[in-house]
Amino acid sequence: MAGCGSHMSWGVTSCFLRAGKEPPNPKPNNRMMKKDSSSDYRVLILGGTGRVGGSTATALAKKCPNFRILIGGRNREEKEAMISPCIPLELGEASKGSQLVINIWSKFLECTCRDVDLVVHAAGPFQREEKCSVLEVAISTKTPYVDVCDDRTYALCAKSFHEKAVAAEVPAITTAGIYPGVSSVMAAELVREAKIESSSVPERLRFYYYTAGSGGAGPTILATSFLLLGEDVIAYNKGEKVKLKPYSGMLNIDFGKGIGKRDVFLLNLPEVGSAYEVLNVPTVSARFGTAPFFWNWGMSAIATLVPKEILRERSKVQQLVRVFDPIVRVFDGIAGERMSMRVDLECANGRNTLGIYSHKKLSECVGIATSAFVMAVLEGSTHPGVWFPEEPQGIAIDARKLLLERASEGTINFIMNKPPWMVETNPKELGLGIYV
Repeated sequence: MAGCGSHMSWGVTSCFLRAGKEPPNPKPNNRMMKKDSSSDYRVLILGGTGRVGGSTATALAKKCPNFRILIGGRNREEKEAMISPCIPLELGEASKGSQLVINIWSKFLECTCRDVDLVVHAAGPFQREEKCSVLEVAISTKTPYVDVCDDRTYALCAKSFHEKAVAAEVPAITTAGIYPGVSSVMAAELVREAKIESSSVPERLRFYYYTAGSGGAGPTILATSFLLLGEDVIAYNKGEKVKLKPYSGMLNIDFGKGIGKRDVFLLNLPEVGSAYEVLNVPTVSARFGTAPFFWNWGMSAIATLVPKEILRERSKVQQLVRVFDPIVRVFDGIAGERMSMRVDLECANGRNTLGIYSHKKLSECVGIATSAFVMAVLEGSTHPGVWFPEEPQGIAIDARKLLLERASEGTINFIMNKPPWMVETNPKELGLGIYV
């Protein structure tokens, strides 16, 4: 994984918590007492042996060298395979150190959460999960929480714990990360600035995403993609909820410098519903596309030809992943990991603005983005409760611009609140300096 340094550059050691052993040297719980990210917070990353969690650990270690990072994974084999390429891993008796490897569903999760300042849930895929077990543990142990959920049903389940989180005085953000997450904050900023600058009434909000290949995320993102193909797309048109066919409605969208024009297709993504409800925009949709171009054909064919009951069952989807993953990995080496997201806002008075975020490596920027949310929560930017990233400034995220600044580190193109003609690669001039 890009950005993985030496053992010393991480500033942590590794250990494995065997069954029947207690976490070593418990630290007194001082969560949310300090208000800056230079403190020695302890952060538990569940799914830290995967691409998203591992990237988050890397980003946090670089940005906040005083943080003590604990890694949680599902099994020993994953820990050895995913952690050891990044840092020397010593599996054995729990020893003095700041990086702890645990089974995320074991009885030790609650014990471990009591000894950390924040828990990051990056153990996807989130599709077809029926419980928010990690969030429940976080609330019961009064531990601040961030997840990288990309599923509407799971996000709504998380929101159902809002009152419990308020009562426990626990700040929690669901659907954080790169998309959704940073894309939702971008949408919120576009809406806010439109209202402030011109008293505009938001009329249409559209999310467009592009990722080359699997973005280096491997089997997890492949499983997520197949599971999404089994879901009807929920979108909103002039205040009416509509259901559409997955991977339909192709548009050719210009992602600007470094990416260019790409085909994107409708998918059922959680930011559509949360943006509609939170930002009060009557028309909202989300589209996604990939490369090489024939992967889009394959995704469309799977959505059309594979029975929905197969795409809606996680065990059967995992079988599909095992078949396609080796092929995807071959083409990943050719396609690279470039990603881009474009958020467009149209207002009733004709005002059209957009935001674009493009990066050369999805596997790198997803960790940078997630770490920005972690730092915001630890700095006291989030009120108690379970929040979507786009919820009102000062409640979910107090300093949105700072979050976007942190999340955009290393981008090849990051633009906010500009008209389309200023950022698209081939704008058309009508004359007299007027572009469309």
